Amino acid sequence: MTDQERRSRATEAFFGRRKGKPLRDAQAEAMASALPTLKIDLEVPAPADLASLFPAAVERIRLEIGFGGGEHLAHRAAEQPKTGFIGVEPFVNSMAKMLAKIEERGLSNVRLYDDDATQLLDWLPAGSIDQIDLLYPDPWPKKKHWKRRFVSEVNLDRFHRVLKPGGLFCFASDIDTYVNWTLLHCRDHGGFEWQARNASDWLQPFETWPGTRYEAKARREGRSSAYLTFQRV
Repeated sequence: MTDQERRSRATEAFFGRRKGKPLRDAQAEAMASALPTLKIDLEVPAPADLASLFPAAVERIRLEIGFGGGEHLAHRAAEQPKTGFIGVEPFVNSMAKMLAKIEERGLSNVRLYDDDATQLLDWLPAGSIDQIDLLYPDPWPKKKHWKRRFVSEVNLDRFHRVLKPGGLFCFASDIDTYVNWTLLHCRDHGGFEWQARNASDWLQPFETWPGTRYEAKARREGRSSAYLTFQRV
C-alpha cells in the first residue's frame, strides 16, 4: 500500500471540529500538565509489549476510538484494573473531561492519544490488541460524506493487523445506515465474524454496559441502538 493510499479520505478526517467552547482554567491546566504524561508518543517506536506503557501490570490491552465524554472508557478502566486501556479522542473538550475522570477515580491503567486514530493504529505492533471499541462514531449521515465513516476497508485492515487472533471489534450506533454499513463491510472484508447467535443479540447492550450520553440522546429522540461484536479470524 502506498503512502497516498494510506492517507486517502477513507483513512483520515473521520472527525469534525477539534474544539468547542473555551476550557475552564482547571481543564486547561490538566491539558497542559496531565495529558503530556498520559499521551502515547508516536515519535518513539512502539514497545513490543504494550503492557510496558502502564505503571502497573496489565494482562490485556483494549483500545477505544473516539471516547467522547469518557463515560464508557472510565467505567471500563475502573471495572477492569488488570486491563490496559488506550483511548483516542481528537476533540479537546472531550479529552479535558476524560482527564478529570482519570484524576477523580485514580485510574492508572489508561493511556491517551489526542489525534487521528489511524496514526495510532499504524504505530501499534501487529497482534497487540485484545479488543477495539468503536462506540457511537460520527455517522456522517449524508451519502456524499459516507467515505469519511471510520469503518472502511482500509481501517478494517488496520483493525485486523493490530488485533490478536480471536480479538474483538465492538461497534455501537443508533444510525441504521451505519449499522448496515458496518455489517456489510465486515462481511466483505472476510477477516471478522459477527458473533450474534440469534435475531435479538444485536439489540442487547454489551455486558455491564454503562450507557453513554449519545445513547441517552438517541433514546430521547426515539432511536434504538445496535451493539455488534465481531471476532478477528
